[in-house]
Amino acid sequence: MSLLSAKQEDEVMAEINITPFTDVLLVLLIIFMILAALITPPGFEKQLPNKSSNNPAENPNKKDNIEVDVNNKGVIFVDGKKSDVGHIYYDMSQVAQKKPGKHVSIVADAKAPYGIIIRILDAAKIAGLEDVGFVTS
Repeated sequence: MSLLSAKQEDEVMAEINITPFTDVLLVLLIIFMILAALITPPGFEKQLPNKSSNNPAENPNKKDNIEVDVNNKGVIFVDGKKSDVGHIYYDMSQVAQKKPGKHVSIVADAKAPYGIIIRILDAAKIAGLEDVGFVTS
């Protein structure tokens, strides 16, 4: 037995131990995951334009546009007619029938609920109004 064990001690080990290498890679992976979470910006941050002063001289064909106003409390006006979230789809389809293919101008307060803006965009798309934009001041 002692001859066999002495022979095994003299042989060169042909296997590579990858356990330390794997440990280092896992630690680096965890470090990169934490850094990626710290670097990426948090979520979607909205920045709607303010309606402080709209000058009619800036937009000469304002009567051709479909104007949708939203205040900070979420009250919606479609071409001057008061609407709400439940009737916005109907109101947008009625306006689209009166003014087909016109530009939809969304004038929203910066503190307007963003869900209402999404509903307005959805209602305009369903009504067939593809040209939609936000009015900036």
